[in-house]
Amino acid sequence: MPGLGFGMKGAEFSEEDSDSDHRSKRRKVNTMYGGFQNGGPAPTAASKPAPVNSFAAKMMAKMGYKEGEGLGATGKGRLAPIETQLRPQGAGLGAVKEKTKQAKADEKREAAFRGEVLEDSSEEERKRRRQQKEKSRSGGPGQQARSTAKAKPKYRTAAEIEAAAEGLEIPNVLKSIIDATGQETRLLTSTAGLMSAQSLMVPEETESMKLSRMAQRESVAFADEWTALQNRKDHFDQQTLELQAAISQQEEERLAVDALIDAIGNLQGKLSAGMADWESTVRDIELLSQSEEVKESSLDLQGIGVAAIQPLFAQAMQEWNPLEDPESVSPYLSQLQHILLKPIQSSSMEVALQNGDANSRSRSNKSTTHYETMIYTYWLPPMRTAINAWDVYNPDQLVAVIEAWQPLLPPFILANVLDNLIVHRLVAALNSFKPRRNRDNSSRTPSPHKWLFPWLQYLDEQHTNPRSSSGLMSDVKRKLKSALSTWDVSHGVFPGLEHWQPIFNSDLTHILVRHVLPHLAEYLTTNFDVDPSDQEMRPLQKIVQWTPYFSLDAIAQLFNDIFFKKWHNILYLWLTNTPDSGEIMQWYLWWKSQLAEMLPEGFNDLPIIKACFDKGLTIINVAIDAMESEADVDAALHPLVFEAPPKAQRITQTAPAAPQIPRPIENPTTFKDVVEDWCAENGLLMFPMREADVATGQPLFRITASASGKGGVVLYMKGDVVWARGKAGTAQSKSFMPMGLDESLAARAEGR
Repeated sequence: MPGLGFGMKGAEFSEEDSDSDHRSKRRKVNTMYGGFQNGGPAPTAASKPAPVNSFAAKMMAKMGYKEGEGLGATGKGRLAPIETQLRPQGAGLGAVKEKTKQAKADEKREAAFRGEVLEDSSEEERKRRRQQKEKSRSGGPGQQARSTAKAKPKYRTAAEIEAAAEGLEIPNVLKSIIDATGQETRLLTSTAGLMSAQSLMVPEETESMKLSRMAQRESVAFADEWTALQNRKDHFDQQTLELQAAISQQEEERLAVDALIDAIGNLQGKLSAGMADWESTVRDIELLSQSEEVKESSLDLQGIGVAAIQPLFAQAMQEWNPLEDPESVSPYLSQLQHILLKPIQSSSMEVALQNGDANSRSRSNKSTTHYETMIYTYWLPPMRTAINAWDVYNPDQLVAVIEAWQPLLPPFILANVLDNLIVHRLVAALNSFKPRRNRDNSSRTPSPHKWLFPWLQYLDEQHTNPRSSSGLMSDVKRKLKSALSTWDVSHGVFPGLEHWQPIFNSDLTHILVRHVLPHLAEYLTTNFDVDPSDQEMRPLQKIVQWTPYFSLDAIAQLFNDIFFKKWHNILYLWLTNTPDSGEIMQWYLWWKSQLAEMLPEGFNDLPIIKACFDKGLTIINVAIDAMESEADVDAALHPLVFEAPPKAQRITQTAPAAPQIPRPIENPTTFKDVVEDWCAENGLLMFPMREADVATGQPLFRITASASGKGGVVLYMKGDVVWARGKAGTAQSKSFMPMGLDESLAARAEGR
């Protein structure tokens, strides 16, 4: 037995080396070794074991090596010495296989110890499959070559061929020959009928089978040809129908063209004879557009209409004065609006749209139509001349022209007229508007709301938005702010303010609170006095005129701070001089009714106004109670009328003066704001230069009358003084000198 022989060899070496015997007892037998020992490759010459009694064998045994096992303590090491693979002389790497069979066997053995299966390389796999394929082809033991059964030919009968090819008729002779083929080969003739089976046929009858197969092939070919001819016939029939439809369509278009030529010839004849007028021409074009021939055709009706009216339109425009006759021939063009303003699609665009090509270049064609060219050539020149001669302060004439022609004008021509021609005139008129001179009635220039506001419905947002950085309304807002800041409230409400309110909305309220409300408070303080004997109501009426432009709370605060303080003081003086209580109550009720009539509804019901009247009634009741009890009325009323006066203040007047209230200014006014308001009053513009003076470091500004920001005078502001640069070309051109906000500075800014 192998195990028994292995133990005997171990006993033989135990006498020489006890340590080797000790290792042999401790080492476990490798369970996988048997597979390699039994099924492994035979040792080669290079792996032949050394003699048992040699020095090398003794040293290997001493170190624990056992014959037939691998190196190492576990026996999993190399099993045979390393073999060498020689290359041919002069060959490099890759010329031959570097890995030997022994190296491949060692790799598989090591993989088996790890419990893995080493796969062959792709080349070895291909070689293995090639060998298996060759083995299967050659036919090994126990294998039989596969035989492929030949498919049985299938034949069609004459009836099947006739059914497949519509309209085909097979002769009876061919039918008899073809029908002779079947499960039992038979030959059917017109005279002999059925014949015997093939096995009983004489040798001469085999020729009939050949004829049968030949006739079948010819019949099938004949049927295929018949089918092809039928398909060609159907194709030609379809082409014939399409050509007939195209001929019909061309005939319809020819009739439409003939009708159009007759109509155009009629129009041309009238024009040549001088008999054409607008009524007949418009009527003929409308009748032409309503005809069925023209509706179903793809004719350029717009071009025909423009060609028909162009001579009349050119003659009318030569004699047209837009300011005197705003409408002119616009009613006739309005009747043809559905023809003249209809967008035209070229044939290339129609083809592109039919093919679904939405990005066709024909779609982005920027060329003008016939109608647009006519308007640009004949209508725009007299319009430009009229705008240059137009009085900008009389907008009704030109507004009537725009209203009449706006639906008939192409968008780019209307934009050119409004944004370039009309806006240019409006900007020039607005720059010449002087709010101060207008306020003093020294200028005949009307307020902008009379000549500017009618154009806001036609202008774009740049000019109609008051909060935009540039535009007409932003300039108007700046000039209005300047005019209101210096307005004398004794003259009443600023002219046209009711027209400005729906345009500016909250912006106007902010301007009024900042620039007008302080003037109202000052005017009420200075010019209004409460006099029970002879009350003057005109100053109060001047204040009441402004109430529609302020909130009730703002007016109530103004009355609380000024009017009611004076009213309470007069009531105090009256009650301290033994008055008639009945007169005082009548006076109290009279003022309550007056304020209810003069001011908006609900003014007396405001908490702050109601508290003021309640305080007056309390003062009256306290004074009456003091007089009835013969107490000191002055001592009883003084703390009530003059609430908590400062300790250092001493009242030296018998009748205290009306208290002064601070101005309700939201933001403190700077000297720069004063300069900007002065520029707005004089029609000047102030631009920051975004640089500073080298000497002082103050930011520089340019004041000029030009909207481009050029020319004018360069200055900076230090304290409350304007320092202006000297005139160019003089010795002071680089130095700054103080100047006042007067006519000399305005003249330098305007270039005078």
